Amino acid sequence: MIIGLTGTNGAGKTVTADHLQTKGFYFHSLSDEIRAELARQEMEANRENLIRTGNALRAEFGPAVLAERIKARLRPDRNYVVDSIRNPYEVDALRALGDFKMLHLDAPRPVRFDRVVARGGPRTPQSFEEFVEQEEREMTSADPSHQQLRATWAKADSVLRNEGSIADLKSAVDKVVSGWLMQSQRPGWDEYFMQIAKIVSLRSNCMKRKVAAVIVKDKRIISTGYNGTPRGVKNCNEGGCPRCNSFADSGSSLGECLCSHAEENSIVQAAYHGISVKDATLYSTFSPCLICTKMIINAGIREVVFNMEYPLLETARALLEEAGVLVRKAASE
Repeated sequence: MIIGLTGTNGAGKTVTADHLQTKGFYFHSLSDEIRAELARQEMEANRENLIRTGNALRAEFGPAVLAERIKARLRPDRNYVVDSIRNPYEVDALRALGDFKMLHLDAPRPVRFDRVVARGGPRTPQSFEEFVEQEEREMTSADPSHQQLRATWAKADSVLRNEGSIADLKSAVDKVVSGWLMQSQRPGWDEYFMQIAKIVSLRSNCMKRKVAAVIVKDKRIISTGYNGTPRGVKNCNEGGCPRCNSFADSGSSLGECLCSHAEENSIVQAAYHGISVKDATLYSTFSPCLICTKMIINAGIREVVFNMEYPLLETARALLEEAGVLVRKAASE
């Protein structure tokens, strides 16, 4: 899960981020991307330069650029807390990853003013009126590349009013985040096995297309296969297949192709190791060709789930259906 933090100055975002890190969340801040840019320009990382440079980056590379840069470093097997979200496009970019929730932290202005003054720093406002003026200047903008705090807050999944002690804030954060984690969705079986197939496809040495198949029985993987030249033969990407290396048109010169298909290899690998595939399900990143279809039928596989359609789908599909093999396309991700 990715927890995004947004809110007003002095509302408790840093305390919340530090607290979530003690719970195993990995931390990122969109402001760190701006600081890195300031370091490259040998500029001081003060509040004015952070705001100005952040706006300039969004104007040049798009309003979601800071979130897009962070996304490239996020792994799907970890929980993250991402601070300093100040533009609604940043929210949209992070939410597109899937399991994302945004927490908006706030507190009454007098309370936050006292916290900011107590915290100190080079830009500490000299009066409450100056504090309000600074804050209002950052709230809204007609320019989509600028900070748009109010529009960002409108996209929050939950709002916490941090008016009490740090202990109270941590307790409230725990309640909200634990509730989100308990509602977090695991991938379904189709998505699980298809994602594994996509990883297997990266082992393919075929010059034309990387395809993989995973054979599953009782929700357990019993065989995998990817397309490429036969065992002991020079790899396709090393010149082993004349058809692929000539960049032949898709669907043409198939009789000259020396590469075995992913479905074929997954079935053959099971046979090589003495494993029965009878009544199993085959997941493939592409729907099977006619030759692989005949192997699937004769091997006793009862279901085929595919991600993308192969050009020769119709004949193969008709044969599978005639043989009583279930065929379906995986749900779109």
